[in-house]
Amino acid sequence: MFAWKLEDGIVIKRQVVLDTESMSVNIGCHHGYSYGITLAFRYTSEASCAFASVQHLVREVAAGWEFRMLHATTASFVFLCILIHMSRGMYNSSYSYLTTAWMSGLVLYLLTIATAFLGYVLPWGQMSFWGATVITNLLSPIPYLVPWLLGGYYVSDVTLKRFFVLHFILPFVGCILIVLHIFYLHLNGSSNPAGIDSALKVAFYPHMLMTDAKCLSYLIGLIFLQTAFGLIELSHPDNSIPVNRFVTPLHIVPEWYFLAYYAVLKVIPSKTGGLLVFMLSTCQ
Repeated sequence: MFAWKLEDGIVIKRQVVLDTESMSVNIGCHHGYSYGITLAFRYTSEASCAFASVQHLVREVAAGWEFRMLHATTASFVFLCILIHMSRGMYNSSYSYLTTAWMSGLVLYLLTIATAFLGYVLPWGQMSFWGATVITNLLSPIPYLVPWLLGGYYVSDVTLKRFFVLHFILPFVGCILIVLHIFYLHLNGSSNPAGIDSALKVAFYPHMLMTDAKCLSYLIGLIFLQTAFGLIELSHPDNSIPVNRFVTPLHIVPEWYFLAYYAVLKVIPSKTGGLLVFMLSTCQ
């Protein structure tokens, strides 16, 4: 990623790939992958044992709570950096002249949403189970999709196993898409606020490297502060309750990075219409 930029020690401003928030996304994703692989060794993907395995990890395994909270907190910060990155791209109108990079980034974003949703189901608490039930039922207008996805007509032990496998595999697919996304940026150049090509150059070292390192240290510090002290409540307390198929939570609330899409689904009474608007709002 750095080799051809460091050969002559300079970087064209419009071709800077690892700007602050995009580099934070890359580093955050790899941190999340490493924590997730560690957690997978202690997780049991059976409906009768999943919740207990998570509680055992948090309460009995040395530093288990820290790895779980780091994994969950990193996911939130990755989404925050992705949203900032996408906002900057829309502000710079990147979609108009960096079509391949924009489309690959969009596919990567959809994959990240799917991975986060699958991971949200794995703790097998009340909010996980009922959230999976509500979201998968929204796909019912598509014939045969829900039984094929769930392995039945409702969320069950088979569903949990499938979601665990997909949650483990999709991040590796995401790594390939990240490489593809960066390749298109190297090929076509990145965006800049001026929207024009320029002969002006900025030295990669020390200016760009030090700026990225400083911002990355701030991000890692915030992640560890959130993990250690819980400055912001990121998870719903109902997810600390084992699954009860006969009791529905008073309010089924997703993670904060899904709230906008959840609001879209709530305001449209038609299930089919809500699904269409959801897909359009995601792919816009």
